[in-house]
Amino acid sequence: MRHIPYLRWWIVSLIFFASVLNYVDRQALSILAPTIQKELGLSNEDYASVLNAFLVAYTVALILSGKIVDRFGVRFSLALFVGWWSIANILTGFARSAASLGVCRFLLGLGEAGNWTAAPKAVSEWFPARERGLAIGIYTLGATVGATLAPILIVGLASWHSWQAAFIVTGSAGLVWLIPWLWLYRRPAEHPRLSPSERALIESDAPSVSPTPVPQAAWGAWHRVLLRREVLLLIFARMLTDPVWYFFQFWFAKYLYDSRGLDQKSLSVTWVVYLAADIGVLSGGWLSGLLIKRGTAPVRSRLWIMLACAVLVPLGAVIPHVDALWIVLAFGMIAVLAHLAWLINLSALVVDIVPRGSLAFAFGVIAAGSSLGGLMMNKAVGSLVTNASYDPAFGFMLLLHPLAWLLAWQLRPRATTV
Repeated sequence: MRHIPYLRWWIVSLIFFASVLNYVDRQALSILAPTIQKELGLSNEDYASVLNAFLVAYTVALILSGKIVDRFGVRFSLALFVGWWSIANILTGFARSAASLGVCRFLLGLGEAGNWTAAPKAVSEWFPARERGLAIGIYTLGATVGATLAPILIVGLASWHSWQAAFIVTGSAGLVWLIPWLWLYRRPAEHPRLSPSERALIESDAPSVSPTPVPQAAWGAWHRVLLRREVLLLIFARMLTDPVWYFFQFWFAKYLYDSRGLDQKSLSVTWVVYLAADIGVLSGGWLSGLLIKRGTAPVRSRLWIMLACAVLVPLGAVIPHVDALWIVLAFGMIAVLAHLAWLINLSALVVDIVPRGSLAFAFGVIAAGSSLGGLMMNKAVGSLVTNASYDPAFGFMLLLHPLAWLLAWQLRPRATTV
């Protein structure tokens, strides 16, 4: 059978497209929030509750999906997750109340979480350590490309037909994605189209750039994974910092509508903020990979890039204190770019430290910290917007990443022993 050149990059490209769909489907609600709130009679607290229905399911699914991936493998699991969330997104177009909308978003959350536990498992199978940061950056770029395209695509579909059509069309695209995925993906050891030279590259890990793996036996059962010092530190790091990204996903368009006077069609301008996120995911993985090539241990390389990001994200706190829209968008771009570069390196830390047999579960548990932070953020912002203003939400950006970096820095001794 004929070999496919650079097969690992074709595989990560398919995961990239799954991530695009993941974020287009997720962003559709926040982009159309003013229209949907008006048509369905939703208050800001109702809207926050719908968002939290998604995040509650997302949190649970991050943990459960990791076990599914570790048990059944990447190929079957990711197909299951994409099919599930695509159908849930289609059903959202038929919601007629806060309750039915919440149920649909709950189902969406159950499926979407699995993308982010299956993807790192695929990277661990298909890429050596020196390429993992870039590979993670590529599939995470799908999320930010999806977020970039979503304002234009969703507003366009809603203007062409209706807000319901935006959910049905984008959900259907996920069902089409299943065809090439099921045809192409296999584990490297089982893939008939993998060339011998690429197989040798995948199996290589030069000692100068890769930490010695922690033995699988040292991690043991799922409860031991939960109690690992590394896992606990990374859970809290994501719990502190990911609310910034959730805020820009779920509330920034509403902030521009409520506080800056933009109408529904003008909200498509938010694409520039997500374009900055695209740059962040690529630069974050590339920069840490560059440090590794120059001899810095993988864990340390991630932490140094994360320090630079922790300095930049707090600039987002300036947003409510400037007048011009272009300055608002510029500071939003800086904060989002830095956060996504941070997230890429934090994700790469997980892949560097955790053995493959526990990776998907550990990744899901750590990512659950992200959605727990998002739940608390949505509840707080919904109350603040109703009773005060958006200003305190931006103010928290001064503290979150610096505090989380101090936690992540505690992984530093691990760089010399793992």
